[in-house]
This record gives sequence, structure tokens and C-alpha cells, in this order.
Amino acid sequence: MTKTWLVLRGVKIRSGSGGCRVRTPNLDAVCARVLVAEDDEKQAEVLRLYLESEGHTVVLAPDGRAALDEARRNRPDLLVLDVMMPKVDGLDVCRILRGESDVAVLMLTARATEEDLLLGLDLGADDYLTKPYSPRELMARVRTLLRRTATRREPPDTALRLGGLRLDPVRHEVSIDDRPVETTPGEFQLLETLIKQPGRVFTRRQLLELTRGDDRFVSTRIIDVHVLNLRKKLEPDPQHPAYLRTVFGVGYKLTDEHGS
Repeated sequence: MTKTWLVLRGVKIRSGSGGCRVRTPNLDAVCARVLVAEDDEKQAEVLRLYLESEGHTVVLAPDGRAALDEARRNRPDLLVLDVMMPKVDGLDVCRILRGESDVAVLMLTARATEEDLLLGLDLGADDYLTKPYSPRELMARVRTLLRRTATRREPPDTALRLGGLRLDPVRHEVSIDDRPVETTPGEFQLLETLIKQPGRVFTRRQLLELTRGDDRFVSTRIIDVHVLNLRKKLEPDPQHPAYLRTVFGVGYKLTDEHGS
């Protein structure tokens, strides 16, 4: 089969009798959220197709202003950025975003002079690819860039929330209405158990088993002590709790239904 290179406004696509070919997903690739800022619709779709074939989630932006808005709203892991963009050009987009975030930036340009390349890198681009380029070369650059910049990505938000209450099991942090709250290990375990199933009523025995395991030498009264202390730390009025509610004759539940 004869293979040729088709050039679509700077993107070279290998084709033959079978048409364009997209490589199968690379299971070892780092999957990421990728924002493609490209004003040419057909070229943007080709980039989207190849990026998605490797498991990336892709959003397209048709101009520089849209790219800025999308990057600020959804914080992508990688920005594939064409230099020649309407409304706000790619160099300005790179300069603005670099002052606001650590998003990885791969710039695409038809400008091949050393001055142009150095300008983009000085503005904060992580890598540069000159047109025309092949999708295979682009994907190789993307994989390398994502591996290189993986350490600077923000860790995922692992916090559990209920109304103004926030508990992060990874960072072992609790806050109420953005006010940090210090808890003991036992209080934290109890609150974590409750916030994972808001509205569910737990008996004292269930809470004891879920937080202390099969410890037969611990009284269920310790649950009452933890609840009392948590109410003092979390509730505006501990005598009339809005979060840690008592279900008389049964046990406790966590809710944000104030006054219910």
C-alpha cells in the first residue's frame, strides 16, 4: 500500500488506501485534561482525534479569549496552543496563563526563527512545535511533556462536603464555613464515617464498630463523648445542633437540614 503525507494546514497525516489512521491507545500514557486552542476547525478536530485516541479528555477553544476562559474555569493539565489566534494571540495567552497557573503549554507555530522560539519559551511555554508537523510527533511531545510536568500538577480534591462542613481524609483536615477545626483521631474517624453517608442514622454500636473495629473493651459511651465534643467545635449552638443530630432511641446522623 502506498503511503503519502497529507498536509492539513500544518498537520501532516499519513494515509493510504485505508484512509487516515489513528494509532491505538497507549495504555502506558499519562491520561490528562487537554485544552486545544486552535482557530482552524478541521485542524482542531484532527488534534482532538489523536489526543482522545490516547485516552485524554479534550476541550477545543476557537480563539484566545475562549482559551483563557476555559483554562481558568477547568484548569487543564496541558494546553496545546496555536500562536496565531484571533481575539487574543497565543503568545499573550501563554504569558497571561503562566502568571496564573502551572499548566503545561505546548505551542504550535508556523514561525520557525530562533527569535520566535525563544520568545515563546521566555513567556513560559514548556515546548514548541513548528508547522508542518505529524500527529505522531505531536503525540510524542505530549507524552514527554505530561511525564515531565506531572509533579507540578495539583493533587485532586479529596475533600468530603456537607453544607459548610468540609472533611479531607487525605490531608486529615476539618473545617466549618472555611474555619479550620482541630479534631482528635477518634473524632475525625467518627465524623468521616458520618459524612460519607449523610442522612443515614447509625446506632452507637455501629459507629463504634466502624471507627474502632472489634474492640469489645470500649464502651459505646465513647461515641457520645465524641459527638458532644464535635458539637462544641462545629455547631453555632451545640444545644440545638444543625449538623450532628440525635435520633432518639436509635443513634446519630449527620445532616445539613438546619432546623429539621
